Amino acid sequence: MHPLPRSNLAETAAETIRAEILGKRWTVGDKLPNEAALSTMLSVSRGTIREAVRVLVSQGYLETRQGSGTYLRSDVDRSSSLDLARRSSLRDRFEARCALDVEGARLAALRHTPAIIANLRELLAARGTHQGRQDAAFIARDLAFHRAVIAASGNSAMIDIYAFFTASIQETIEATIGEEVPEPDDQAHADIVDAIETGDPDAADAAVRRFMAPVLASLDRSLFS
Repeated sequence: MHPLPRSNLAETAAETIRAEILGKRWTVGDKLPNEAALSTMLSVSRGTIREAVRVLVSQGYLETRQGSGTYLRSDVDRSSSLDLARRSSLRDRFEARCALDVEGARLAALRHTPAIIANLRELLAARGTHQGRQDAAFIARDLAFHRAVIAASGNSAMIDIYAFFTASIQETIEATIGEEVPEPDDQAHADIVDAIETGDPDAADAAVRRFMAPVLASLDRSLFS
């Protein structure tokens, strides 16, 4: 790997590591070099590497294991495999995402543990508020929260489906922090966690639908205006 330019370091670092992944530098299941080693390889800070890894985790390429390290989850170029999904309208993609998020939250309400709730709240705090920003690091943190809700479902098939459609889901998030549709606020995100913590699947279902309702309504207005 070669040293990176000093602009957009986290995004450039993510793209550089992604290129190495697609170039088969590592085999699926391999443990990647630690933050310090990657930092030296790319001549960037460990914080930049941390943000880059978050981006690649959100895109389904990497997996982080607490206390163990970062591992290669997939070396498939997901951008090409999702061409058909991207031909769907933005509203169709939001509807599909809503279906996954609703069922994920329902199952999470039934199966959550105190540790899962603590992790969701930690990810929510790390996500922060976008305040009009449209950067890869914020999108990765937002996606990490929503992926954690799906992971809390305990359903491995749903987790894999969500990972496969990560690029499409990421584009729906990008749309909400641009100017196309409204971004659900911090309270709407927190309400999902609160509902899951109650253990009531119907409450979790309703929280996700409230979260999605303004977005879908905005897209409906665009379609029929």
